[in-house]
Amino acid sequence: MLHNIKIAFIGSGNVAWHLSKALENAGYPVVGIFSRTKKNAEKLASKMYNAAPTDQLDFSESNANLFFICVHDDSISQVCYDLKLPENSIVVLTSGSQPIEILKSQQTIKKGVFYPLQTFTKDTFLNIDEVPFCIEAENENTEHELVKIAQKISKTVYLVSSFERQILHISAVFACNFTNHLLALSKEILDREKLEFDLLKPLIYQTFKKAFEAIDPFEVQTGPAIRKDFIMMNKHLEYLKNDILKKEIYQVISDSIIETGLKLKN
Repeated sequence: MLHNIKIAFIGSGNVAWHLSKALENAGYPVVGIFSRTKKNAEKLASKMYNAAPTDQLDFSESNANLFFICVHDDSISQVCYDLKLPENSIVVLTSGSQPIEILKSQQTIKKGVFYPLQTFTKDTFLNIDEVPFCIEAENENTEHELVKIAQKISKTVYLVSSFERQILHISAVFACNFTNHLLALSKEILDREKLEFDLLKPLIYQTFKKAFEAIDPFEVQTGPAIRKDFIMMNKHLEYLKNDILKKEIYQVISDSIIETGLKLKN
């Protein structure tokens, strides 16, 4: 078990920005912030009570004993290889898609995952206690420690394996990233015709409200595809004929709605 937990963040992006503040507010001092660009480390460190910014990955003499890796997925392996940590510390991933095994280069360090299932933006307010945290660890003691810390900042904490976390991440891409992109595409169409996106907001709100209240969001699916209104669909495709990518997206999603409807009937 760790005593007198002190935390360092490897990375200073969106996740580190929110998580560092939440943990310090919960009574866990943040004593170090790393970023390849020291100015970024300094900016986040300035928000902490007494955190030292650095652009070096040698933390072997640090008084931190819990290290959060909050860098892009494609940088994790190299960061882990370069990272030097004190003995008996814990190092955790905050990634949704990378397995705990990616930390294997830290051979003598306790390892875990502390994944917040949420989309983060630095300057956007977020109730961290409403964010689900997915915990994984290589041993029971580390798992207990991470669960205890997560429960200090969130009402919802789950034990989730690397495989389960990957599935959650894929599902989150569909539910969050793709959905947001579709909203952006709808705004592009409206902008082209000088129509206001605000006109769609009550519809969007009601769509999500119904989806959240339903047992299965597909139960409340509406639109021309679920009705098999091919005349209307063809009119839409005709309008999109000069925008090949949007036309393909419209067709693929419509086909998926129709296919899903047929599967549920059989």
